[in-house]
Amino acid sequence: MIHILGKNSSLLKHYIAEVRDVEIQKDSLRFRRNMERLGEIFAYEISKTLQWKSREVITSLGTAQCEVLAQQPVIATILRAGLPMHQGILNFFDQAENAFVSAYRKHHKNGRFFIQIEYTSCPNLDEKFLIISDPMLATGASMVLAYKELLQRGKPIHTHFVSVLASVQGIEYMKKNLPADSYSLWLGEVDDELTAKAYIVPGLGDAGDLAFGNKL
Repeated sequence: MIHILGKNSSLLKHYIAEVRDVEIQKDSLRFRRNMERLGEIFAYEISKTLQWKSREVITSLGTAQCEVLAQQPVIATILRAGLPMHQGILNFFDQAENAFVSAYRKHHKNGRFFIQIEYTSCPNLDEKFLIISDPMLATGASMVLAYKELLQRGKPIHTHFVSVLASVQGIEYMKKNLPADSYSLWLGEVDDELTAKAYIVPGLGDAGDLAFGNKL
């Protein structure tokens, strides 16, 4: 199932406009905070699809029957670009376990690249809900590889993939390489163009560099 939150008018669209804006991007603190806010919005929407249970809560004046999460999800992200959005999701699922995957594009001299995974930290995923965030879903290769790497730590009940911006090609790659009933895809907006170097256009640039500074 694919959810594109930007199809409806909300503050999400305002924050996406700001993370795209080259002038506002000059303020890395503002960029990180906007990514965090977007993560919070995605977390709220995903929470509506999770399992809930009834719990009796003692108040100062009596008892109340309340609905609470049956279990907290495991929140995962791809380092380093995903960290601000990961924090936003964690702000809402504040008792969640966390997972991290170090993945990057390793370029050849001919301009081609492959995705290199060097490090993974993850709890057991058996019978848990998994949320994986990465700001950009360009080719889709990083997300799929990170997911398959995490599956070595157990089989989740269901996986929610989250990206602020996606390309049409990235969405199609996910559809071709993952079982349709195993995941949901949560997106802010979808851009039509993916360049030969696998950059989304108009996109927003390199989310990792904008959040944390340029890398060598």
